[in-house]
Amino acid sequence: MSATDPRVAGSIHPGGISFHATTPTGPTRREGQPMSRTAPSTEDPLALAFAPLHKLGMGLGVGTAAALAVFVLTAVPLLRNEAPQLDIGLLGAYFSGYEVSWRGAFIGAAWAGFSGFVLGWFFAFSRNALLAIRLVVWRARADYMATRDFMDHI
Repeated sequence: MSATDPRVAGSIHPGGISFHATTPTGPTRREGQPMSRTAPSTEDPLALAFAPLHKLGMGLGVGTAAALAVFVLTAVPLLRNEAPQLDIGLLGAYFSGYEVSWRGAFIGAAWAGFSGFVLGWFFAFSRNALLAIRLVVWRARADYMATRDFMDHI
């Protein structure tokens, strides 16, 4: 969009002039395109395929899902006043202080949230590291292939 585009509104402030795109329905975007300015363009699918995972986001997502799963698996049998169909009491071997009770549901959720965060963070870290190594190897091979016959041109 250019400054003459009617969808662009401008404002003048002491720091300078700023332009932003507006429409009656809000900011414009193409279908499937993220609203973030820092995200890679959807016109390059390889950039999206090899984009690094956000370690904190992945850790929080996996940790939250694990905490909710353990809490729900513990709380549902307690609400129904029946014995759990799964032997979830065995989680006490992994999560210190866990038992099939309301107190145990919160303790188990805390442990599962922590464990899930660590696993999610480590997964994102490992994937990012492996992709970085793979991209360095691919770039080195491409450079080698581009320069392997340079002596033939001298």
